[in-house]
Amino acid sequence: MNGFKTFLQNLRELPQTVRYSLIRHGTPSSDRARSQAVFSNFFLHIQATRVHKHTLKFATTLGLGIIAMAMFLILCISGVLLMVYYKPATDQAYDSLKDIIFVVPTGRMMRNIHRWAAHGMVLVVLLHMARVFFTGSYKGPRQFNWALGMVLLILTLALSFTGYLLPWDQLAYWAITIGANIAQSPREITDALGITEQFDPGGMQKTLLLGASSVGQEALIRFYVLHVAVLPVALLLALGVHFWRIRKDGGLARPDDVNEKLGADRREHGREIFPALQQADAKPTRTYGLMAMVRGKSPAVDRGPEHTVPAWPNLFYAEMAVAMFSTAVIVALAYFLDAPLKERANPSVPENPAKAPWYFLGLQEMVSYSAFMGGVGIPSIVVIGLGLIPYLDREERPNDVGVWFGGPEGRKVCLLSLLFSVLSCVAILAFTVKYGWLRNWIPSISQLWITAFNPGTLFVGLYAAWSLLILKRTNSTRMAALALFTCFIVSFFILTYFATFLRGPNWDFYWSQSDWPVH
Repeated sequence: MNGFKTFLQNLRELPQTVRYSLIRHGTPSSDRARSQAVFSNFFLHIQATRVHKHTLKFATTLGLGIIAMAMFLILCISGVLLMVYYKPATDQAYDSLKDIIFVVPTGRMMRNIHRWAAHGMVLVVLLHMARVFFTGSYKGPRQFNWALGMVLLILTLALSFTGYLLPWDQLAYWAITIGANIAQSPREITDALGITEQFDPGGMQKTLLLGASSVGQEALIRFYVLHVAVLPVALLLALGVHFWRIRKDGGLARPDDVNEKLGADRREHGREIFPALQQADAKPTRTYGLMAMVRGKSPAVDRGPEHTVPAWPNLFYAEMAVAMFSTAVIVALAYFLDAPLKERANPSVPENPAKAPWYFLGLQEMVSYSAFMGGVGIPSIVVIGLGLIPYLDREERPNDVGVWFGGPEGRKVCLLSLLFSVLSCVAILAFTVKYGWLRNWIPSISQLWITAFNPGTLFVGLYAAWSLLILKRTNSTRMAALALFTCFIVSFFILTYFATFLRGPNWDFYWSQSDWPVH
């Protein structure tokens, strides 16, 4: 009977026992319990247990990182639902997508959500990168996390690009065909040198991308596997390291004097937060790590918990609010705007104009002048240059990190750089529209000359010269980096707009789509 009573007692206590096995820190009603709730939870422990009040201000981050993460989660959920009905075969993909739109309950809505979340994630990741740069949040000890952010940007673009082919309509087919031709662009050099038969890296890149010499079943299944398995896992792993490094690098960047501006805050609930030093003007020389108290310099040294609040619920409520707002915007877009779907892919009927996805249209504009420099050379220079900036700009300026544009001087440099890049970019594009380029003037000119000297390389040269001029005038690598990055961002959006709205059939210039020739 004792065993039976024990069993009944265990049965009555089952809910409490199960709860304790899952949550061992009790109700998060105190700071200690809230910290334990974060630290002992698998999904939350990557966050710090306490966050600085400056971090919670909207102007600090604009919520862009959380918005990007929310978009990724929306894409994962909606993508899994679409996978249930999608068939990755050239003779079935288009019909399965039509079934999703017209037969599957809420299928149209789910596809719209997936499409707009994909475009939104690309845009938000670009804006997030710009926010990090303009607030100086790439500086030490955050250099590696900036480089990791560049990897996340590339993975995001790859995810969107591989998903572009899956509908198997005319828009998708010819957009990917353009992408494949860009991958093949090194042939511009090897053809000019006459060595393509012996050395063909462009052809190898195209074959690796498509699995064949043209867009077909091999490309579709390859893109499908990359889109639903390989790239999401890679992005998730990189995101985990990215968030982890934010915590290990001392949290989000903030100005050195932020605590002074917030005023004294050394006591909480009647007790001292951070033990006072023996000398009033002394600085801490130790940092409290997870395992022990250690000497040395880390992001935590000389930083106490003053002006911090528990991450639960302060930070998580803010993150949930931003995520809910992002979801609402995507759902609203999906309700009012249908994702485009053209006719079934037909290799014998090319689109005119055939255009890449919007985030590659700036490259397509430069590719129209030189396939190699526009598709490989300049993008490589931009990616490598952006990745190296934190390692080249190691200048330590007071209150530079965590401050938009690094203060008044930086705002002036960015404004001048914006004007310079707008004027130079528009002037060069207008010149090419009016007068053409080298091939129009000298039809017999070697392609190598056009590869070396074209509007794309002219942009790079002008912006590099402008950056060096700013460096000479200000004697500041930070100001030079701001100038160069501003020029890059401005020219990206101008080229994207130009290729999207002003390029028509045969890639000719038109002020309006209504001016396109009627066939």
